[in-house]
Amino acid sequence: MQSTEATVTNAVDAPVGRYRWRICALLLAATTINYIDRQVLGVLAPELQKVFAWSEVQYGYIITCFQAAYAIGLVTAGAVIDRLGTRLGYALAICVWSLAAMSHALVGSVVGFAMARFALGLGEAGNFPAALKTVAEWFPRRERAFATGIFNSGSNIGAIVAPLTVPIVAVTWGWQAAFLVTGLLSAAWLTTWLISYRPPEQHPKLSASELALIRSDPPEPTEKVPWSSLLQYRQTWAFLIGKFMTDPIWWFFLFWLPKYLNKEYGLTLLALGAPLVAIYVLADIGSIAGGWVAGRFIKMGWSVNRARKTAMLICALCVVPVVFVSQVQNVWVAVALIGLATAGHQGWSANIFTLPSDMFPRRTVASVVGIGGFGGAVGGMMIATFTGFLLEATNSYVPLFIIAATAYLLALGVIHLLVPKLEPARV
Repeated sequence: MQSTEATVTNAVDAPVGRYRWRICALLLAATTINYIDRQVLGVLAPELQKVFAWSEVQYGYIITCFQAAYAIGLVTAGAVIDRLGTRLGYALAICVWSLAAMSHALVGSVVGFAMARFALGLGEAGNFPAALKTVAEWFPRRERAFATGIFNSGSNIGAIVAPLTVPIVAVTWGWQAAFLVTGLLSAAWLTTWLISYRPPEQHPKLSASELALIRSDPPEPTEKVPWSSLLQYRQTWAFLIGKFMTDPIWWFFLFWLPKYLNKEYGLTLLALGAPLVAIYVLADIGSIAGGWVAGRFIKMGWSVNRARKTAMLICALCVVPVVFVSQVQNVWVAVALIGLATAGHQGWSANIFTLPSDMFPRRTVASVVGIGGFGGAVGGMMIATFTGFLLEATNSYVPLFIIAATAYLLALGVIHLLVPKLEPARV
């Protein structure tokens, strides 16, 4: 008995390790690759539209196919990952999306690109459910928003790397090569993941003190919950509606921003790099800052409800000035306004992605994230088709920036109405 007590005491008193942050680094790398793969088409869009003579409506349909598959994939991916576990589930997802990304190099028509984007959407849908479930397994609640902000910043790193490298690869070796090179990155990540990842309780490199920190939250039941039954909870609907209203704004920036800068400011494929990098660097800062601010508020003694929603309000207000971007003549002023908006979105994402782990037990997190992601993807489908028809008819981006400026404040109002105290769901 004394030996057991001594072991516990030693575990508590020992310096807490930081191996969980290595796991977070793997999530960051996977998310970076994920966004490089999906961003290649957006960066090449101005050139591919000339090569294949796509209309705005046809380009919108290609993006809609990705969003439709992403929506379908998110509904199924969360449940599959909850059943297979993060190690195998994540590995399966990156295999599918890598093969789909490289398949773009083999097509040459609107239908071909639509099919390739559909396959890419199915695979990429597994990234965020798997990553968020991993965060829920490896981090105590008070660190989850910060960890989520770090790995979510990979979406911005990918969006930075893509415009820096894709134009050079495309100009040097052809546009097909730009879709092929990411396969090497995926293979390297997959090998590292399978070798190094195990659940915390089974990991040989995790210290007892760090495991005690990870499991410092109250214990939770372990029985499985069908994802369809989660729709009865208003907590699920708060997350789903929040994603439905705000994810489309990010998709709009991701797939139409290069085309907007090309149209309004005449930026060529090689000239797009610096403005896009500046925008996504700001987004990267926003992703980490948004999670850090919420964690800081919690450490100051604020409730999770107050801290999370205050951080989300700050992020929502950062997006509002984008309404003026269509009125400015200088490209770098436009970049600053759009960059502030993308920073606000990613800070918002770091917090809204943490809501499932705030309100649901770990065993259901991936499924709830999948359901919310489905809502976001459906919203993305709608904005893609709407944008194609709007631009074809009016050639104006003004209504799109108005939608972007108001979406987050409206979404926060809906979330607060449904879960005024972020109370846990009684699953």
